[in-house]
Amino acid sequence: MDKLAIDFLSEIVGTGTLVLLGTGVVANVALIKNKGFNGGFLMVTIGWGLAVFAGVTVAYNSGAHLNPAVTLGLVASGAKTFGLGVAVSLGSVLTYIAGQFIGAILGAVVCWLAYKKHFDEEPEPANKLGVFSTGPAIRSYAWNLVTEIIGTFVLVFVVLAFGGGRQGATGGLAALGALPVALLVIVIGTSLGGPTGYAINPARDLGPRIAHAFLPIKGKGSSDWSYAWVPVVGPIIGGLLAGWLSLLLLPITTA
Repeated sequence: MDKLAIDFLSEIVGTGTLVLLGTGVVANVALIKNKGFNGGFLMVTIGWGLAVFAGVTVAYNSGAHLNPAVTLGLVASGAKTFGLGVAVSLGSVLTYIAGQFIGAILGAVVCWLAYKKHFDEEPEPANKLGVFSTGPAIRSYAWNLVTEIIGTFVLVFVVLAFGGGRQGATGGLAALGALPVALLVIVIGTSLGGPTGYAINPARDLGPRIAHAFLPIKGKGSSDWSYAWVPVVGPIIGGLLAGWLSLLLLPITTA
């Protein structure tokens, strides 16, 4: 199979694993009659961090970007190759991002299947949407955008500083980088996640939001499309800024 096709599948599987486990911990906390009901924000942040660990580990073939902001940040940093040797080009960038969005949608669908009866029992549409996508604690689009830019900048800049983590040249390096990246996501959640729920990943938010829109979820309500651009545009800006700053402060990565 063509190497780029393998990377495409790797990004689907890795992002799907990330979103399945990440949305799963939110479902466990937010939907009534679950054993983890009312587990709290710390449980969610730890769950998302470990979801990243799992997603990065299984997607070593592609370098485990799992996030368009990471892919674009790597491009901005001067990376010449992705994963195990795929040249950076418009085609490879679009292939990676397509795999990330497909994986995110599939992961959200599987989460819904796992929690189907609890979605049926949950009376609040906002809690159902909150499993799939983020929303602001205080709705202020400009400031919500700033929060997402800052959180994603920290994610991508520190990932680039790891050098050989998620963008590592071999599967072993990608797996070795999984734990530091997971801890990074946890600290971003606990430190910067309160205002917006820290999407820090366009695929993680928009993919499940699309799934929420088409799935036959009982009493689901709106998918909040008026806010949906914030967790897409903010992370892209943050990722690009991190990549550009890395040209000045960090060694240029080659993968």
